[in-house]
Amino acid sequence: MRPPIENASRRGFLHNAAGLTLALYLPGAANAAKATAATTKAGAPAAPAFAPGAFLRIGADNTVTVISKHLEMGQGTYTGLATIVAEELDAAWGQVRVEGAPADASRYNNVLWGPVQGTGGSTAMANSWEQLRAAGASARAMLVTAAAQQWQVPASAITVSDGVLTHAPSQRQATFGQLAQAAAQLPVPANVPLKDPKDFKLVGRRAPRKDSAAKIRGQARFTQDVHLPGMLTAVVAHPPRFGATVKSFDAKAARAVKGVVDVVAIPTGVAVLAKDTWSAKKGRDALQVAWDESQAFKLGSEDIFARYRELAKTPGLVAHQAGDTNAAFAAPARVLRAAYDFPYLAHAAMEPLNCVVQLTPGRCEIWNGEQFQTIDQAKVAALLGLKPEQVVLNMLYAGGSFGRRASKDADYVLEAVHIAKAIGGKAPVKLVWLREDDMKGGYYRPAFHHVLEAALDAQGKLTGWRHRLVGQSILANSPFGAMVQNGIDRVSVEGAANLPYAIPNQLVDLHSPDDIGVPVLWWRSVGSSHTAYSTETFLDEVAAAAGQDPVAFRLALLEHHPRHAAVLRLAADKAGWGTPLPNGGNGGNGIKGATGDRRGRGVAVHESFNSYVAQVAEVSVKADGSIVIERIVCAVDCGIAINPDNVRSQIEGGIGFALSAALQGAITLKDGMVEQSNFHDYAPLRINQMPKVEVHIVPSAEKPTGVGEPGVPPVAPAVANAIAAATGKYLRSLPFNTEALKA
Repeated sequence: MRPPIENASRRGFLHNAAGLTLALYLPGAANAAKATAATTKAGAPAAPAFAPGAFLRIGADNTVTVISKHLEMGQGTYTGLATIVAEELDAAWGQVRVEGAPADASRYNNVLWGPVQGTGGSTAMANSWEQLRAAGASARAMLVTAAAQQWQVPASAITVSDGVLTHAPSQRQATFGQLAQAAAQLPVPANVPLKDPKDFKLVGRRAPRKDSAAKIRGQARFTQDVHLPGMLTAVVAHPPRFGATVKSFDAKAARAVKGVVDVVAIPTGVAVLAKDTWSAKKGRDALQVAWDESQAFKLGSEDIFARYRELAKTPGLVAHQAGDTNAAFAAPARVLRAAYDFPYLAHAAMEPLNCVVQLTPGRCEIWNGEQFQTIDQAKVAALLGLKPEQVVLNMLYAGGSFGRRASKDADYVLEAVHIAKAIGGKAPVKLVWLREDDMKGGYYRPAFHHVLEAALDAQGKLTGWRHRLVGQSILANSPFGAMVQNGIDRVSVEGAANLPYAIPNQLVDLHSPDDIGVPVLWWRSVGSSHTAYSTETFLDEVAAAAGQDPVAFRLALLEHHPRHAAVLRLAADKAGWGTPLPNGGNGGNGIKGATGDRRGRGVAVHESFNSYVAQVAEVSVKADGSIVIERIVCAVDCGIAINPDNVRSQIEGGIGFALSAALQGAITLKDGMVEQSNFHDYAPLRINQMPKVEVHIVPSAEKPTGVGEPGVPPVAPAVANAIAAATGKYLRSLPFNTEALKA
C-alpha cells in the first residue's frame, strides 16, 4: 500500500525528523478566536469556531471536526484519527466529523518522516497517536476551564462525557458548542495529562466508520466527482514501450471526433482534451502517433530474469552480516539451496488514476486523492515556477492506492499540470487514466530473484544462512535517495536483512541493477512482499530437513523475539495446528482427504511496519493442480488496536490482496511491452475464491503500529507451505504454477 518508511526515523529520512509536539501548530487565543467555520443562513457571520490547534475545530453547532493530515483511501484512516481525538476529548462519536487537511508540512508533516506531509508505510496511526491524543486532551482542558470560569466552580469538579460538561453539585451542564467561543479565548495549555488506557471508552472498541455513510449514499467526493465550470477531460496517448518519446503525430482524425476540443503534446505523450471522458478516449483512439523508440527499453521478462540469475552467481553488496558464514558452510552436515522468482506486480486499485488541475495567475489548484502532498507540491511548483504555497492541494477520497498514488515522481499529477499548462490554463483539466493506461504504462512492484542457502550440522541445527537478492531499487534516483546507504536500498532487503531467527552465521547481499528501464514503486508491504515468501518457505524446507515441526522449529529460533513468538503461538493454537484436518485422514498438517483432494496446513510469521503477523493456511490441492484456500487463521500484534473492526478488515483485505498476487498476479513483458491490460488478464481474487478468515488481535499496551500492509507478507508463504505439506512440492516462483501440482 504505500511508501516503505515505517522505520524512517531510525533511517534518518530526509535527515531531519521533527520532534513530537502537541499539535505542531498552536495558534494563540487571538487567532483561535478569529477562526470561523461557516455563516448563518441569513448571511451573518457564525460564531467563531474553537480551533485550539491544527487538528481540531469545534463549532457553535456542537460539531467536532477532526482535520486529517492523512489520505483516506479505504484503509480507515479517518475513523482511526477521529477515534484518537474523540477519546481524549470525551466527545460523542456522533458529533465527530472528519475533513482532509490542506497541504502544509509545517503543520501536517508525518512526524515519522521529518518535514514531509504524506500517507504511507502504514504510519498514519503510529505517527498521530500521541500527537492527536494531546490535541484532544488540550481542547478538553480548555473547555473545562471555560466552564469553570463561567460557573465559578473548581475545574476538578467538572466531568465530561459524550460532548457534555457537567457540574453535578449545581446540576449545571453545557455542550462543547455552547462553550466553544469562551474556550477560544483561552491560551492553549503546554502540557496536559492523557487518559490511562484503562479509562478508554472509544479506543479498542467498535465504532462505525466515518466514511461509510457518505460512500454508501454516493455522497463521498472522489476525484472523478469533481466538475468545474468549463472543465475539459484529458486522456493521454502514452508510448507502448518505456523510454520511448513522441516523434510526430497527426491529430486531424482525433479533432474530428465529436466532443474533442484540443490535442496537445506533453513530455509523456499526446493529450486529447474533450468535453467528457468517452469523447477523449475516442479521440485518442483516432490519434496517429509515431514513436521514437531509439532509447526505449526492449527486454522481455525472461531476458530480465536471465540477467538476474547471472548476477546472482556473483557476490552483491552486503546488507547484513553476522558471524562467519564461510566457516558455517565449510563442512556442514547438509546444505540446502533454493532459488525464487517474483514477477512485476501492478497496483490495480479500484479507482484508476485521475487528477483535476486549475491554473490561474500565480496559483495552481489541484483536486486529487492526494497521498504525497509535499512531494507533489514541490514538483508542481518547480514545473510552474511557483512557490510551494502557491500550489493548493485539495485532498479527496481515493478508491485505493496500495502505493500507486504515492508517486515518488509525482508522475500523473505532473502530467495533469503539463496538460493545463499546454493549453495556457484556459480551462480546468481533469486527467483520467483508463485502467489500461496504468496497467500497461504505470509503475510496478519490482521483479526480484532470490537465492538462499542453509547449512545444517549433524544434529539438524541451523548454523548458516546466506541470502542473495537481485532486483531494482525503488529509492535510487528518487526524492528518497538518501535512504540508500552504502549502495543498499533498505526496502529491497527489509524482511531479509532483519530476520528474527537466532541463526549464528548470516550473510545477506544485494544486487540493484540500474539498467532495467521498467518504472518501479512501492507496492503494499513493499520489500516484505517478496522477502517473507522466500525466507518463510525456505525455513519450512530447512525444518523438514531437520525432521522438526515447522512451528516448533520457528519457536526455538525466536527466543529473543517474544512478540513474533506470541503471534505464532496464537495463530497455531487457533488453527488447531497438529490436529487432524477435515475430510478424513488421521495425519496432522498434511493428508489425503476422503474426497481425494490433498490437504495441508502451512504457517508463516513476519514482522513489517513494526507489527507482527502470523498466519496458518489450510489448503486443498485437487488432482488437476487447482488450489482451494479453505481457511486462513491470523494473529496480529499491532500494539493498541484503536478500532478492532478496522484492524480485522485491513488484515482481511490484505489477505485477499496477497492471494490475488500469489494465485494469479504477474505483469510480464515481451520485447519491452507489458502484456497485461485490465482485470481480464490481471485478475484480482474473486469472492468465491476468498477463504474463511479468522483474525485474532493480541491484547497490547504498546503504541499503535501499522495494519494496512503487515497482513500481506505471510499469506503467500503460509499457503505455499500448506501446499508443500499436502503435496511435498515446494513452489519457488509466483504466481503459483498449478501445472507443477497435478497428481
